[in-house]
Amino acid sequence: MFVTLSTILLFAQESAASSPWYNYPGFEAWKFINLFLFVGALILLLRRPIGQTMQARRAAIRKELMRAQEERNAALAKLEEVNVRLARLDTEVAALRTQSKQEAAQERERIARTTEEEARKLREQTQREIESVGKAARLELRRYAAEQSVELAEQLLKRDLRPTDDDRLLHDYIEELGGVQH
Repeated sequence: MFVTLSTILLFAQESAASSPWYNYPGFEAWKFINLFLFVGALILLLRRPIGQTMQARRAAIRKELMRAQEERNAALAKLEEVNVRLARLDTEVAALRTQSKQEAAQERERIARTTEEEARKLREQTQREIESVGKAARLELRRYAAEQSVELAEQLLKRDLRPTDDDRLLHDYIEELGGVQH
């Protein structure tokens, strides 16, 4: 670079006397030369740090792209799993409905059997109670009939028995007692 610069300066001194093309007003070639030298120096000085920065940035972008690809693959796998579950959902719902209908029918049968068994037990208990009440009523009726018979007999005896009959019965009874003692 230094050689190029010295060549340009030497060429500029030789032609300075004749007002060369590079000294055209407004063109001023020295400004372009200065710019090229400055850009060249910047490139020499900043090439390694900029290269390292660009390489690090490239690696970071590549890493982010790989992570994004993995996330995309994971999301697609999750989507596929959800789609499979949604496809099975209809069959699962139908299976649940069938199972619930079967369970409801079994429950109805169980309730019907339980109700029938309880009704049978209630009928048996009612029958036993009716028989028990019937026995008690028959006993009460016999007792009442006996009481009424005794009462009626008393009334008949009081009405039909005269004092002479009473004396005669008493006398027969005493004789019977006396005869038993013999």
